Amino acid sequence: MPIAFTFPGQGSQSVGMGKDLAEAFPAARAVFDEVDEALGEKLSSVIWEGPEDRLTLTANAQPALMAVSMAAVRALESQGFSLKERVAYVAGHSLGEYSALAAAGMFSIADTARLLRIRGNAMQAAVPVGAGAMAAIIGLDQQAVEGACAAASAGGSVCQVANDNGGGQLVISGAKPAVEDAARRCTELGAKRALMLTVSAPFHSALMAPAADAMRDALASVTRNAPVVPVVCNVVVEPLTDPDAIAARLVEQVTGRVRWRETVEWFAARSVTPLYEVGAGKVLSGLARRIDRNVATANIGTPADVEAALASLT
Repeated sequence: MPIAFTFPGQGSQSVGMGKDLAEAFPAARAVFDEVDEALGEKLSSVIWEGPEDRLTLTANAQPALMAVSMAAVRALESQGFSLKERVAYVAGHSLGEYSALAAAGMFSIADTARLLRIRGNAMQAAVPVGAGAMAAIIGLDQQAVEGACAAASAGGSVCQVANDNGGGQLVISGAKPAVEDAARRCTELGAKRALMLTVSAPFHSALMAPAADAMRDALASVTRNAPVVPVVCNVVVEPLTDPDAIAARLVEQVTGRVRWRETVEWFAARSVTPLYEVGAGKVLSGLARRIDRNVATANIGTPADVEAALASLT
């Protein structure tokens, strides 16, 4: 039965993540060293020692999460595991798509770290602090949420669905007044909750257009190889292997919707199971179970997880 490796996005970070992998596997430690060298700073110290507010900065959290995911992949590979031979697909949630592509060999670890630093900085700089917002809408169907966003942005403002995470959770993003208006409308339409999120920018909205331009330039400047397995891209929910097509989707992803519910459903329809969540946290595993209980999940984020995965996959 085919399996997939999935890679977490921002919000899964925690101080200390990946340290046990680095201590247990020299190949995992080498990933953190490579990321430190690529960025010209000891990001590993921030990852393992904090402070938390520095780790959660977008420009740090994005390469940090990739580093932990790649440390887990390299730990597996150092024990004889072959992603090319054993994994049918890779996918990642937002920044996790870059981790997926690094795992599949489209980008080097160093280039991926630099791309994510550029991405984080560009996303933060695209909109003045406080001008944008995001909100999680719980328990309201997609059509109703999209209608609320359309009504809230009727005057020319920006408000759109940014993440379809499944399990009845949609995240909206855009200009702060429009997002607040849409959240109120969703509550009136019967949403169980409409929760404003503590985020530093309105990610995956049209307001991120300057960041999309920055990523187009950055992606054009790095070496791109064909991934050894297809990546199921966030914005199209299709498996791609052409590096140019994937790069174009990465640019679109900055302002486009993360279609994670559809991604898990795509895997389920093809009996791709289990979905291994590779890296920090268990957010994607929880989402997958809420989307389709027939999709099994497993995690690869600790030395014990690596050993368990090796036992089941080799």
